[in-house]
Amino acid sequence: MIPPVHCYVLSERALVIAWVQRIDPAIAASIRKLQKQLTNQPFEGMLELVPAYASLTVFYDPLRVRNQYATSNSQRWVEAYLWQHIEKEQDQVVTSASRHIEIPVQYGGVNGPDLPYVAQHCGLSEAEVIDWHSRAVYQVYLLGFVPGFAYLGGLNEKLATPRKHTPRQGVPAGSVGIAGAQTGIYPVPITGGWQIIGRTSLTLFDVRENPPARLQAGDTVTFVPIS
Repeated sequence: MIPPVHCYVLSERALVIAWVQRIDPAIAASIRKLQKQLTNQPFEGMLELVPAYASLTVFYDPLRVRNQYATSNSQRWVEAYLWQHIEKEQDQVVTSASRHIEIPVQYGGVNGPDLPYVAQHCGLSEAEVIDWHSRAVYQVYLLGFVPGFAYLGGLNEKLATPRKHTPRQGVPAGSVGIAGAQTGIYPVPITGGWQIIGRTSLTLFDVRENPPARLQAGDTVTFVPIS
């Protein structure tokens, strides 16, 4: 396990455990490991764990912590608990089955209006962009921005393209985009600034499902071009 480097206060109800700030599968594995351990051994008052690329945010109820552990400072108590937990558990092995999901994508045309721009920016043909994008195995690092939006790491550096200066209005659900060194899929219709290169017909977020998001942190993903 790669240990975190520091912990800081996000609010009176949340602490952030932070790793070195980079996109790194080993760091992501350490975050998932700690998330699983805390899920299995929660302290009284722990409410929610939110993983990101290089951090894990711990939300808690300060009143419940204060009452349960007879402390006058719930924030200090939670921070001390987390560091003790990290030091105690970092050498233990926690395994979890990761899922691999294939996403069918129609690249280009009306489904991928920014494919020509990405190709021009990267000095590639549109076919080469599709080839490089669909040959990689991506990892889901976190969900955020909107419910079910999965941030995927593993984009080939050849395809790194900046966001739009002005976000596009009305990005359809299922749109596959590129922003910097990331790729991702819009689960719902919304305004967005990622470069849209394709679209999938899969439903990625449905409140009637449990969990409602099809993709979860730790999943691996490949994109399969379809016509």
